[in-house]
Amino acid sequence: MGQQQVKEIILKIIETIAPDADLSDVKSDVRLRDQLDMDSMDFLDIVMELRKRYKVEVPKEDYMQLETLDSCAAYLAPKFEAVAAS
Repeated sequence: MGQQQVKEIILKIIETIAPDADLSDVKSDVRLRDQLDMDSMDFLDIVMELRKRYKVEVPKEDYMQLETLDSCAAYLAPKFEAVAAS
């Protein structure tokens, strides 16, 4: 799975958990929490949706890897590949 696909997945999850968020101009290199006024519970919802929908686990110590769309894509792409291969 490519990084662009991962970004689209993250945006779809955000759309589900924060339906009022304006996703039309999300910058890929700016912290998602800052751009979309998300709180820690929203962030945890993203992690839970990744686990529930895609069987992708994100350990607590790796949460910082999910700050921006770019960092999400770089961190999650190999995890999606591993899940797909199993």
